[in-house]
Amino acid sequence: MAQRGGTRGAKGVAWSAVDLAPVVLIKGPEGLLGDRALDRLRAQALAADPHTERTDLTAAGYQGGQLDMLTSPSLFGEPRLLIISDLETMPDALLIDLLAYIGHPAPDVWLILRHGGGTRGKRLLDAIAKAGYPVVNADPVRNDRDKLELVHADVRAAHRRIDQRAAQALVDAVGDDLRSLAAGVSQLLADVEGEITVEDVRRYHSGRVETSGFEVADAAVTGQTARALTLLRHAFATGVDPVPLVVALGMKLRGMAKVSVAGHISPGRLGMAPWQIERARRELHGWDDRSLSAAISAVAVADEEVKGLSRDPQRAVEKAVMAICRLRGDRS
Repeated sequence: MAQRGGTRGAKGVAWSAVDLAPVVLIKGPEGLLGDRALDRLRAQALAADPHTERTDLTAAGYQGGQLDMLTSPSLFGEPRLLIISDLETMPDALLIDLLAYIGHPAPDVWLILRHGGGTRGKRLLDAIAKAGYPVVNADPVRNDRDKLELVHADVRAAHRRIDQRAAQALVDAVGDDLRSLAAGVSQLLADVEGEITVEDVRRYHSGRVETSGFEVADAAVTGQTARALTLLRHAFATGVDPVPLVVALGMKLRGMAKVSVAGHISPGRLGMAPWQIERARRELHGWDDRSLSAAISAVAVADEEVKGLSRDPQRAVEKAVMAICRLRGDRS
């Protein structure tokens, strides 16, 4: 079992450096950094014991005494990973139970807490830090230096290279949205061979276009028909060209397909970072080989249509988005 504590600066430990402990707090509103920290901790738990039992709990739905039940000794003795999200919405019952728990954590239990920001539960957050448990910094990233490091880290994880000017051009194009920045890196890794250059970034990225494209793709592959179509129409209304929208849809589905057939192959051989593989696995929920193949075919048709075979390229993209949502199942 891990011991308390861990190296931590005044602003907390980075997501890429956090290690499992009886209690880990992920603090801040930046979802991408929080997700990556959680992915890292989950991977560590499974590496320690593949039979680790995972339980997810939303703070707002907590009932008094539930923490004791979830952390009590298991019948079969397997370690447990308990994840409590949205801690900023916690009721008083959870606050009281957690304050008692952190002083005497249960053996063979990894407790990961996610707090999206605000002052709710400040007493608990201070107590966790004072006890020496790791606190992951998931605050918004505003400066270019940290955004550039994110770009370079993702490229290195895929065993690839990106020119410094290209990395800066990508940061300049995407802005402050880290999820869009990560998606932009993923697209370049999928579509460009060899070192990524500034010309590649200029060809594929124009900030607003790629942001909208990946938002549409994210909504479509999770079956959010109304959101996907609303985003798509907004993209067209603001001047987004159909071609990069189809590129974003194709990249998303290709990544899912690679993960679907690869099993537990190493991330480096897939050309994807571990967090990208974990996300693709989540997005594969509700898909099978037949539906995924049909979705890829629909995007291939759209790709031909937006490049000259159709008199209405926007309608071609809309048909592809609707096909993907239908194949996934409408979850709007």
